[in-house]
Amino acid sequence: MSDYQGNDMPMEDELPEKPGLTIGISGPVRRSLAHRLINLALRLHGANTHYIRPGSHTDVSLLDGLVLSGGTHVHPELYGQQPQVTARYDRKRDSTDHRLLVQAEAINIPVLGICRGAQFINVFHGGTLCQNVTPLREHTRHRPLLLPLQTVQLVKDSRLGRLMPATVIGANRIHSQAIKRLGRNLRVTALDNDRFVQAIENTGAQWLMGVQWHPEYLLYHTGHRHIFSHFVHAARGRKLERLESRYSAFDQ
Repeated sequence: MSDYQGNDMPMEDELPEKPGLTIGISGPVRRSLAHRLINLALRLHGANTHYIRPGSHTDVSLLDGLVLSGGTHVHPELYGQQPQVTARYDRKRDSTDHRLLVQAEAINIPVLGICRGAQFINVFHGGTLCQNVTPLREHTRHRPLLLPLQTVQLVKDSRLGRLMPATVIGANRIHSQAIKRLGRNLRVTALDNDRFVQAIENTGAQWLMGVQWHPEYLLYHTGHRHIFSHFVHAARGRKLERLESRYSAFDQ
């Protein structure tokens, strides 16, 4: 196992003593293998998890971080369009994820978006999506890839760029939609060979990252595992800040 780490996180096997962490994972009604792997990835780094189904009224203030996982397409009406492709939509999940993001932003807890989750973050910030990228591909394969055979170019000066051992990495690809117009207060941190957006992060204080691929299927790669370890590390830091603020208020 490589011992590479970003500059602002501890070694995976040298984590300090920590209070309990609870990470919410938003997903469809039925959990898939991907969601079980996300759960595993978070637990490997010391977090407890709480699965959030569409329509749930989970109190986000009780969470220390939030993962928006993959799944059905984001409904185009949320970014001012009508459906142009035949796809599965989940309007209840769209509403739930919107509420979760509003509350997560209000209390400044870390958010990680995966595939649909990254797209939803972009739409939440006022951006749009390309509803079908498949016919637009020229330099990348058209078929889905679970193995890390897609070339992704990273922005070195970014959270993601600091996590990976190189600025060019391999990733998988399952999506047929992609970010088109970037949302407010976001920056692009990775592109594929067709220049489709592969990762985003925010420009503000909140820890927020979206990746278009599925790192939960690539936990055997140290770099992709770092996405989850860095996210949990950020959630732990934010939890301690909230606890300190609460204790300070009691002392006054």
